[in-house]
Amino acid sequence: MLSVMVYSGAKLWLLDGEIKAQQSLHKELLRHKPESSPENPLARLREQNADIAGWITVPYTGIDYPFVQAKDNDHYLRRDLNGEYAKPGTVFMDYRCARNGSGYSILYGHNMKSGAMFGTLNRFEEKAFFDTHPEGQILFEDGWHSLLFFAFLIVRENDDVIYSVPQNPDFPNSIAARALHFREIGLTTTDRIAALSTCSYAFQDARMVLLGKVI
Repeated sequence: MLSVMVYSGAKLWLLDGEIKAQQSLHKELLRHKPESSPENPLARLREQNADIAGWITVPYTGIDYPFVQAKDNDHYLRRDLNGEYAKPGTVFMDYRCARNGSGYSILYGHNMKSGAMFGTLNRFEEKAFFDTHPEGQILFEDGWHSLLFFAFLIVRENDDVIYSVPQNPDFPNSIAARALHFREIGLTTTDRIAALSTCSYAFQDARMVLLGKVI
């Protein structure tokens, strides 16, 4: 029993240390968040890491991070922006997407219990929150854009509409029919769309996804 208590205490101590490290890193990152669209808004960030592709901000959730893009979808699962091991990983864009955000962009982040990364995306599961928080912001190479959220879904990890790049032709019709929450915005197949994806515990291999139109 004593050994179990010591082991459990050690795990809690390590977890607390990881959470504090996450919070400290996040504060440091926010100091370097690009302001309203300078000529080359990502230049300073790319001095630290050339893989940085943009920045995602979702008000009232704490989601306010740079995102990267690598040659695959595994590299940043457990790496920070410095390439060092980090359990929270880094928010990253699907390697198949256009880096300039010109089409369909899928962003992945871990669902951390501390609320870090995309750990607060589940707030949009509540209809009242979805209805009263319709906008975010996303930064690509061409500057900042408004992000008009129009759907929240719970899907399987291999959903062939959400995770198809290039975008599945049936995307507009399928989303409206399957969304847990949906906002009519006159969606077309030519719209620039960003999908924020993280794990869900609704069922095995479930993912929660928040979709927004890039304005």
